[in-house]
Amino acid sequence: MRQIWDNLTIRGNCLVAAGFALVLTGVTLGESSLLRAAVFALAVPVVASLFVGRNRFRLSSSRSIVPSRTPVGQPAAVVLRVTNRAEQRGGLLQLDDSVPHVLGSHARFVVDRLAPGASVELEYQVSSALRGRFAIGPLRLKLTDPFGLVERSRGFAATDVLTIVPVVHPLPGVGLGGAYSTGGDSSARSVSIQGEDDAATREFRSGDDLRKVHWRSTARIGKLMVRREEQPWQTRSALLLDTRSTAHRGEGMSGSFEWSVSAAASVGDHLSRLGYGLRLFTDAGEIHGVSGLAARDALLDQLAVIRTSTIRALDHGISELRQAGEDGLLVCVLGEASPDDAAALIRGRSSTSTSIAVLSDVASYDTGGQRRRMRAGQSGEAPSPATQPITSVAGIAELTDAPGPVVGEPSQPVLATAGVFRRAGWRVVIVPAGVTISDAWAQAGVTAFGYSGTAASSEGSGGTRLKTVGAS
Repeated sequence: MRQIWDNLTIRGNCLVAAGFALVLTGVTLGESSLLRAAVFALAVPVVASLFVGRNRFRLSSSRSIVPSRTPVGQPAAVVLRVTNRAEQRGGLLQLDDSVPHVLGSHARFVVDRLAPGASVELEYQVSSALRGRFAIGPLRLKLTDPFGLVERSRGFAATDVLTIVPVVHPLPGVGLGGAYSTGGDSSARSVSIQGEDDAATREFRSGDDLRKVHWRSTARIGKLMVRREEQPWQTRSALLLDTRSTAHRGEGMSGSFEWSVSAAASVGDHLSRLGYGLRLFTDAGEIHGVSGLAARDALLDQLAVIRTSTIRALDHGISELRQAGEDGLLVCVLGEASPDDAAALIRGRSSTSTSIAVLSDVASYDTGGQRRRMRAGQSGEAPSPATQPITSVAGIAELTDAPGPVVGEPSQPVLATAGVFRRAGWRVVIVPAGVTISDAWAQAGVTAFGYSGTAASSEGSGGTRLKTVGAS
């Protein structure tokens, strides 16, 4: 009897309360009709409980998420599969799959009288405007009677993870450099490049395969020599992402930090597809280091959960980058970086290594500020010495009436930092709010031929857009 009361729903409890009220009223007034109604009201929950109790829970469930890794704003399908393992037909089932609020509301379904051994697949979609790793589940089942008076619950412990990754933009092909290192799964190059007669060899060691003995070298040197194993070579690259909260402006997806994370994901994806060995650094140090096409998924997983840091300087990240000895391609996606930060990054870099600085003009994310507009052939202010190397950006930029957003003149702090990078031979691109990483990356290719400037969006409607940047 206690189990009956424990399984009553609010509706069932109300009916029981009404039954007792009718009993009291019928006895007081001596009305037999009220007593008959009271008996009926009290009997219905008991019958419903017996109906639910005879249906044994022998159910199994599984969940799949397709895809399990999806970009911000894109939907993912969650498919639930519930199977009746009992030998009798089930009752009325209510299914409730727990979903984090950032992905939407809980998914609720009703399944009626599932046949023995039968399965049902239920699908719903989730999406999020926030990056992160979210657990979906567990699934809870409720077996109820047709009147909703009694219910029995069962919960499954299994959960599945959906990873919301940054948006990855396709990047145009530009000329890139990079140092080579052995190892990895990139395109293989033979260690020896001089032919069979002068193959790279080493002295024979115990356990070496005699079939690898290089007899010509053995005869010439007088010691047993074997061929070295051919090792794959791959280009190296490093990606530095500025995550300092003090270096970014704006909120949410419209802020400079989210733009930088998406830019880092796009660059990392692009380099991985080109076969670059990739290492990811932030102001807190290295957080990721894999190579080849496998780098893409691991990189996106890392960037999905990355958050702004309370660190105020890039020193630690720069130090780890220098200790790693990365002399290959370096791409820095920076927020509000000072000339001192630029100088610290430049130190320790080989003058022959390709280095790209993508600078977010965080002042353009300040909605309270008014940006100056560029005018053809003139600038509103005389350039300061710090900005002199790239004042041509504001001075001789060609303006066109082609579609595209209006691009304001870069702020003085970002011009000063860009000047330090530019004098050291870096490719520099200043990116204002509203410009995609695809356009900025294309501009990085232009700077390889002696240009440095402000990237502008190639899409949009109305206004004036920056068509040509000034020569250095």
